[in-house]
Amino acid sequence: QVQLVESGGGLVQAGGSLRLSCTASGRTFSTYAMGWFRQAPGKEREFVGAISASGRSTYYPDSVKGRFTISRDNAKNTVYLQMNSLKPEDTAVYYCAGSTIYGLPVKSNEYSNWGQGTQVTVSS
Repeated sequence: QVQLVESGGGLVQAGGSLRLSCTASGRTFSTYAMGWFRQAPGKEREFVGAISASGRSTYYPDSVKGRFTISRDNAKNTVYLQMNSLKPEDTAVYYCAGSTIYGLPVKSNEYSNWGQGTQVTVSS
């Protein structure tokens, strides 16, 4: 089991960038695929990307492809979400999550460990 803590959220203008971090406790971080999700008020939780346990593979939905990049540093037990060209519709609480499923899980119910979330607000 790993415990996850996100950081790096905040207020940014449209077109700007933010980098979120998610740091894990525990010794098994490198065995977990990691994902990022977001949830805006009144909306369902949305998948925004995943990275494999090794870090060699990533996957993004069309809504963020080309703007968001996920990376990880297994030596630091940390996964990152670099967000560029931010839009007001990116405003949400962002969550990192860990999964023991091999590969690149995309569904929230495939993830067993969740952080508490960090707010990202993009102003127009």
